[in-house]
Amino acid sequence: MANSVAALTGASGIVGGLQCSVQRSGNSNHARSQQQLCLRAKALGGASEFSGQCRGLRWDSSTIAGDGSCFLSLAARRPLRSSSRFFAVTQAVERSYIMIKPDGVQRGLVGEIITRFEQKGFSLKGLKLFQAPKELAEEHYTELQEKPFYPELVKYIVSGPVVGMVWEGPGVIASARKLIGATNPLNAEPGTIRGDFGIQSGRNVIHGSDSPENGEREIALWFKEGELVEWTRTIKPWIIE
Repeated sequence: MANSVAALTGASGIVGGLQCSVQRSGNSNHARSQQQLCLRAKALGGASEFSGQCRGLRWDSSTIAGDGSCFLSLAARRPLRSSSRFFAVTQAVERSYIMIKPDGVQRGLVGEIITRFEQKGFSLKGLKLFQAPKELAEEHYTELQEKPFYPELVKYIVSGPVVGMVWEGPGVIASARKLIGATNPLNAEPGTIRGDFGIQSGRNVIHGSDSPENGEREIALWFKEGELVEWTRTIKPWIIE
């Protein structure tokens, strides 16, 4: 046990949106079966509470410091492999704006796409069929306004109705991007939405927020106050421990 614990001391890395490092506790009188470590985790995703386990270690967070860091007390229950360097942590709950573009709506892919997000385990918080005005499309893609394809992109988004959605869950931003696939459908992996249903970048079916910050910005653009529904799935304990 002592060697296994020592192997963790000084380990560091980014895990589940946290910058983590491990240090041995200053108290050396703990029983070997309860050897204490201290994990300092800096929240990169805005999380305020952490808990989890990794190969026999279970831990819970103490009070979060003002800089977003916290100290976690870990109790080793059984020997760890010396190669164990990182702890599986609970990711911050995020919200992503997902939009089925006009081609996805016209092709009847709305139900298929919703099913993929539901089966993944994320919670739907907002949904609407919407004909976007040009001004809204321009604001949505404002970061791309210097790109040569910007005018055609805006024209494409306003060419027909879109389905706007808000999906919520731990790590939903990165996970949704994986479900969606690469921007160019020809480079997207089979099994992703674009890999299965797209051929060209100009008709790539779906949009997904690329960061928590952009997710909140886009949600505020496309949904008015009061249009999102706060609810909890009854099967949540079977999806998130």
